[in-house]
Amino acid sequence: MKAKELKKAIADGAFDGIFTRLYGADRTKTQQERYAFCVDEFEAIYGAGRDLRVFSVSGRTEISGNHTDHNHGKVLAASIPLDIIAIAAKSDERRVRVQSRGFAMDTVDLTCLDPAKYRKSALMIAGVCDGLRARGYKAGGFDAYTTSNVFKASGLSSSAAFEDMIGTIENHLYNDGKVDKVEIAKIGQYAENRFYGKPCGLLDQVACIFGGFVAIDFADPANPIVEQIDFDPASAGYDLCIVNTGGNHSDLTDDYAAIPEEMKRVAGYFGKRVLREVSMEQILNAIPALREQVGDRAIIRAMHYLSENDRVDAQRDALRRGDMDAFLAGVRESGNSSFKYLQNIYTVKNVNEQGLSLALAIAERVLGNEGACRVHGGGFAGTIQVFCPCAKTGALTEAMDAAFGEGACVRLGIRPDGGIAVDKAAGL
Repeated sequence: MKAKELKKAIADGAFDGIFTRLYGADRTKTQQERYAFCVDEFEAIYGAGRDLRVFSVSGRTEISGNHTDHNHGKVLAASIPLDIIAIAAKSDERRVRVQSRGFAMDTVDLTCLDPAKYRKSALMIAGVCDGLRARGYKAGGFDAYTTSNVFKASGLSSSAAFEDMIGTIENHLYNDGKVDKVEIAKIGQYAENRFYGKPCGLLDQVACIFGGFVAIDFADPANPIVEQIDFDPASAGYDLCIVNTGGNHSDLTDDYAAIPEEMKRVAGYFGKRVLREVSMEQILNAIPALREQVGDRAIIRAMHYLSENDRVDAQRDALRRGDMDAFLAGVRESGNSSFKYLQNIYTVKNVNEQGLSLALAIAERVLGNEGACRVHGGGFAGTIQVFCPCAKTGALTEAMDAAFGEGACVRLGIRPDGGIAVDKAAGL
């Protein structure tokens, strides 16, 4: 579809149905303007007359399973309405060019995917293209303009969404949409691990690409079991909110690295590689010896891990039967366990800075006996997650914005689709 036709279709409401599904009925006008802007920017950068395609990949929120995937655990996550969108067109040249709003253009030569040649986001593009080819898929040239409202450093997985976007574009432009979502997620992880040098698991890429609630079992990380669950908390009268507390992320690498390392030390005591291979009974029976060999914190972090796996199963089952009370109880339990046992709410390097603790305290005062709140993402700084009764969302927003600055509290929701060809979903 040419740019003029595409913009007319957007203005005439041809995309309103899919916009409502992805973003909510109250945001269709905003999305019309956002997508039309991207079409204009594409033409201004790459020229007129191209056959354009339209894509979107969501950010994600982790619900339960905090810090479990690296030990082959279970996670409950969900897609959110914040996303990265792209206007893209095939190119006859053997290169990929991606202009992301607010950044310099990334150009990747498809005849040379050597990671030593690229930096930052271009590394992710090269890694996805290399990953596609390594698995027997096509990776061809294209030009794209993207814009994202997935907050960076917020635990909403902006980098995973970008990798999934490159995979989704290549899938639809060159592979007839035949690359399944788990494969796209694995290819994104490959790009992070092999090209970007980040030893991440597969959680973020899976949650961004699938859509809706997803229960993911990483017993075999190379072949995770993914179950989509059709449930919308809004139908039960709850908003999903994320509160950005700010904080300094620059000196937290050791805090993050210590969690999987300590868990694996406990597993190692039993001759195992990961905690998935150890039972709670084994840990409880070996506490005296474990205290001497691995220390107290490692033990209680291991206990958190095993309890989180059970919680994911219980919350998955609660969502299946539409039991919001049982689901929220699991969110609260996960949050309490993260605070008391996993201990990823603040860093011991600077105990005077406890933005997450403060935000949780404020949320609990606003919520009273309703809803639930917990740390979001890796922890130590950044964001909390709140399932808030719709009637209290205004009060929550006012309290959080007063404490952490205007715009700190963002009302989100659960998005039913993750990575999607928007034009195709609109029937165009």
